[in-house]
Amino acid sequence: MSRVQILHVEDGDAGQRLDRWFRRQFPQVQQGRIEKMCRKGEIRVDGGRVKAATRLEAGQSVRVPPLPDEAAPVTAKPKVSEEDATLIRATVIFRDDQLIAINKPPGLPSQGGSKQQRHVDGLAEALKFGYDEKPRLVHRLDKDTSGVLLLARTRSVAQSLSDAFRSRETRKIYWAAVAGCPNPLMGTIRFGLVKAPGHGKGGEGEKMNAIHPRDVDATPGAKRATTDYAVLTSLAKRASWAALVPVTGRTHQLRAHMAEIGHPIIGDGKYGGSAQENLGDGWGAQLGGEISRKLHLHARSLSFVHPVTGNRLTLTAPLPDHMARTWSTFDWRTEDVPADPFEDIE
Repeated sequence: MSRVQILHVEDGDAGQRLDRWFRRQFPQVQQGRIEKMCRKGEIRVDGGRVKAATRLEAGQSVRVPPLPDEAAPVTAKPKVSEEDATLIRATVIFRDDQLIAINKPPGLPSQGGSKQQRHVDGLAEALKFGYDEKPRLVHRLDKDTSGVLLLARTRSVAQSLSDAFRSRETRKIYWAAVAGCPNPLMGTIRFGLVKAPGHGKGGEGEKMNAIHPRDVDATPGAKRATTDYAVLTSLAKRASWAALVPVTGRTHQLRAHMAEIGHPIIGDGKYGGSAQENLGDGWGAQLGGEISRKLHLHARSLSFVHPVTGNRLTLTAPLPDHMARTWSTFDWRTEDVPADPFEDIE
């Protein structure tokens, strides 16, 4: 066992959640254990009790209780294989001295977790491109969601971008194939979300339950969530191509919201059911035939102000192979739809 340690939050780590900061320092410690140590008061910040979701500030001292020897801070960087290095470098869609953006493949987690040893954060060692430190994730995408993922090449840029994401100064547009055709064709979903009981030691398999807006304040742990959607085209009411904007950024927000209104995202077995069943106004999450059973959710574009140049930058990621095949099957063409179907709305 290690002794009690006092670590200090560096400038570039300000604004991070305590649990995510802790796991960067001690990646072998599972999420469930971090939450337990917080509940018991074993992890403290500036001497006070904290929650796992507490945001850290630069200069704060974090008390780290005794940990198993295998959970000592990692000093040696894990080696990235040539195959993985080639794979992750091929995903780069933008790069300058401050930023790197990749088109994250579906199935690749953004960060490590229970039984997740291969992830973007680890493979980022192959994205240094001459810098001493690997680029830092400033936001995340779910494992099965593809699309634009941004990394900062310096601590100061990471801080600026993290602030921009928290203050909602960025604009993210997702593309999805959804079951059925939402009515109206454009609208806003305001169901709150609360975490359902997880499975396994670290809460693997977590799922969010939708809560009617009038019941959010009375539901312990529920948070308000807002999603804008627009139907770009449909296929005989059987499936639709939708643009989704997460106004808030809750876990599984887009998936839970679309399922709640009866139009789950194609391939979403967690929220839409695994069969071709009617779930209300729409259909189940599997279309059958040649259509892939993988999740059809893609972070199509990300728009933000560059933290150094001050210019607005919009990055766009091509569809992953399984979604491109579905689009081809349905004769849905990217050139036929607006980049931002919401831009003319006051």
